[in-house]
Amino acid sequence: MKTNRLVPGAMVVLLAAVAGWALWPDDGRPPADNGRAVPVLPELSAAAATGEKLFEKNCIACHGHAAAGSAGHGPPLVHRLYEPSHHSDASFQFAVRNGVRAHHWRFGDMPPVAGVSESDVALMTAYIRELQRANGIR
Repeated sequence: MKTNRLVPGAMVVLLAAVAGWALWPDDGRPPADNGRAVPVLPELSAAAATGEKLFEKNCIACHGHAAAGSAGHGPPLVHRLYEPSHHSDASFQFAVRNGVRAHHWRFGDMPPVAGVSESDVALMTAYIRELQRANGIR
């Protein structure tokens, strides 16, 4: 009689999923990489400082102060999931222009952000990238 080898493997995957779900905070955010709610705040370039003002006007409600995330509203952008090699600067342009279906987090879909130009997004991206670099995300 053959033993089904898929059953033990499926059980390991199921247990890992349940453990991950149980350890995930209720606000939808994964545990911070650095254990801090607010990232290290660097001295910003002129472009990033302008981007910070635009971010505060357009993004802070969901992505929080210093892009550290907002409990129950939106994910932290100062997180390794948003490093340039995984989410290019163009992906920020796409997200603002078209919105994004939820795929990394449990916050729901991100709607498009009206009234934000491509140059505004470029400045906000400069701000996010400087925050990321200051927090060890390259």
